[in-house]
Amino acid sequence: MLKRIHHVAIICSDYPRSKQFYTEVLGLAVIAENYRAERQSYKLDLALPDGGQLEMFSFPDAPPRPSRPEAQGLRHLAFVVDSVALSKQQLEKQGIEVEAIRIDEYTGKPFTFFSDPDGLPLELYQA
Repeated sequence: MLKRIHHVAIICSDYPRSKQFYTEVLGLAVIAENYRAERQSYKLDLALPDGGQLEMFSFPDAPPRPSRPEAQGLRHLAFVVDSVALSKQQLEKQGIEVEAIRIDEYTGKPFTFFSDPDGLPLELYQA
């Protein structure tokens, strides 16, 4: 029945800052950008290399997302990379704080976490 994830939607607090982070820091390409006046909201569709998408919304006065301690609901978004170590270095060169690399106890693969501008946990997982 289910084949793959088509998109993941996120809500940001500062649209220009988040757009810059996802397009310039993470390198995602813009598919479409629309302003919805009736909702005072931007909707930005971003392409992932595997064909999936991230949808980014900006809503006025959206409440902050509880993240720590861990709350119910979406825990984090994980992205596959060829090299966690290299990706970590690239993010840190751009001023992004990245956690120490850990090894998945079940797969033996390296992974690490960092956050988007609103504190959404993002994971890098080695292919």
